[in-house]
Amino acid sequence: MSGGGKLEFEVRPNPAPVAAAERDALLANPGFGRIFTDHMVTIRWAEGKGWYDARIEPYGPLTLDPATAVLHYAQEIFEGMKAYRTDDGGVALFRPEANAARFAASAQRMAMAPLPEQVFLDSLRALIEVDREWVPASDEASLYLRPFMYASEVFLGVKPASEYLYLVIASPVGAYFASGVTPVQVWVSDDYTRAGPGGTGAAKCGGNYAASLAAHAEAVSHGCDQVVFLDAVHRKYVDELGGMNVFFVYDDGTLVTPELTGTILPGVTRDSVITLARHHGRTVVERPVSFEQWRADAASGRLREVFACGTAAVLTPIGTVRSSDGEFRVADGGPGEVTMSLRSQLIDIQRGRAEDPFGWVQRVL
Repeated sequence: MSGGGKLEFEVRPNPAPVAAAERDALLANPGFGRIFTDHMVTIRWAEGKGWYDARIEPYGPLTLDPATAVLHYAQEIFEGMKAYRTDDGGVALFRPEANAARFAASAQRMAMAPLPEQVFLDSLRALIEVDREWVPASDEASLYLRPFMYASEVFLGVKPASEYLYLVIASPVGAYFASGVTPVQVWVSDDYTRAGPGGTGAAKCGGNYAASLAAHAEAVSHGCDQVVFLDAVHRKYVDELGGMNVFFVYDDGTLVTPELTGTILPGVTRDSVITLARHHGRTVVERPVSFEQWRADAASGRLREVFACGTAAVLTPIGTVRSSDGEFRVADGGPGEVTMSLRSQLIDIQRGRAEDPFGWVQRVL
């Protein structure tokens, strides 16, 4: 039992793990988010008891009572991060403490029990140690980690739950976009917004993503890969994509990204790009960017590149922008030099191939 920062994990090995040959075949072409490792983490919390019953156990289905609170009131949060196979055969995590802090902040916003950040970090390490053979070695591949927590109390009533279940599952993944690192097409939504002031935009909760799906479907219907949301107040300024932050690169080398106002998720990759670009002498400005300014600067040639960024896709160039008013391209529509350089630098740090002056990489194995 713990309300603090240390729990011992009981390890219950999977009695029927995936055979090595089958696992190797799966790792050769894992896709994204459809293959899962042999084990998962579970930790329980109860009011008056704190965190308890920490386990590494076989990956498998959950049993939910029909009155489980999360099914009715969506009290749920999650994180997304990756473990990387390094060139020397080890395994490393990238800025896991930033995910731990954001998970705690999301819990606070959703009125949930805060998981101690050290327990969050320990749970990742414990799962990776057990399922180490599931970490892919090929470029663009990694082990995607999904820590999440939900209200597990069986109760119908609008209030913060008195019981929670925290889990971590892991999925070996390849590139997020099937097309690889090629410019994506985006749709700027007129009808939908992602989050409003005072809402849950800065929390990583499932409801934000559920609310984006109609807009994403609209984007797909217009031949686009992703949706771009404008702000909820003015319907004018760029917030973010359906699951990624966005950067604009100008002809003088300056990077501009929408400022964090509480409606935008504070992405770990976003923060890493800002830090890395400034470290290499680039100017990075956080300020509002209107859609009309985006269009005008692309037309004038001042805007040279635009890219989206996030844990799943790393950095992805944006080529064509579509809206109800037509479409335009950024520069020649191809991947930009700054985008690809920053992407390469970030991946090299993540995989231990380049110097890490920021102390971002944490070895697990």
